[in-house]
Amino acid sequence: MRLTINITGKTLRYRRTFSVRTLVSLTVLSSLFMLVSSRSTDSVNEDLARIALAQQANEADNAELAELKAGTQAQLQVLITQLAQLNAQLSGLDSRGKQIAEQLGMKAQDLDVFISDTDSQPMDNEPLLEQMQAVQVSLDDKARQIAMLESLVSGHHIHQQSQLSGRPIESGWLSSYYGMRADPFTGTPAMHKGLDFAGSAGDEVVATAAGIVTWAGDRHGYGNLVEIEHKDGYITRYGHNQSIEVAIGDVVTKGQAIALMGNTGRSTGAHVHYEVIRNGQPVDPLPFTRN
Repeated sequence: MRLTINITGKTLRYRRTFSVRTLVSLTVLSSLFMLVSSRSTDSVNEDLARIALAQQANEADNAELAELKAGTQAQLQVLITQLAQLNAQLSGLDSRGKQIAEQLGMKAQDLDVFISDTDSQPMDNEPLLEQMQAVQVSLDDKARQIAMLESLVSGHHIHQQSQLSGRPIESGWLSSYYGMRADPFTGTPAMHKGLDFAGSAGDEVVATAAGIVTWAGDRHGYGNLVEIEHKDGYITRYGHNQSIEVAIGDVVTKGQAIALMGNTGRSTGAHVHYEVIRNGQPVDPLPFTRN
């Protein structure tokens, strides 16, 4: 089947014949074009709407981020202020500790050996919270030591506490004296710079006067050694311990257990080697044990 179109005018005559198949194809193409055109417009409008929503969400996120940043900076400033306050308290304890140590006749600088002392361990590059934690630990340690010192100063037995006297053990016996003797390992004459008190492994070793621990660990020949500094230039040493119950920088009171008797270092049996040193020179501890 074919379709003929005639167009006749005063000056124009047009005649065109189409098959039905061609006419249907043209109609379908026109419909598709109109449909595509209509959907493209709707799609563009939808995309624009989506972009507008995304921009609004982005602006809201930026506002929330700015608020969070401001809050974080405020919290950071609070932490910095708290850290400064902790350091100020630490400095105050240092000053107080040195004053009390001087009253007891001890060397004030020995209080500077506390664990986690921020003066000896710079932490400028550490995270702020870790700095605060370290300072707090040091502060707690120093507060404990200062409380011990203050109890000595405020008590009624300061002289008794700071005076060297008594034996470094609560049970046991004197097994070797100060002076020349045959070395137990070589048999040749050798100077013995202290007293040996024998007993059972695990017996308590006690401080013979109040003071500050200046050594707590292994030392050649002594094994596990505790060294305590006292007033008037005196130092006591307690060697060959099985274990040590104090740390460097600890303030100890007279009669306080500082170690457990052992057989470490250059030793032939369970005992404590007890030395008394005055102004850098060893002296015979025996007169002090009789006081």
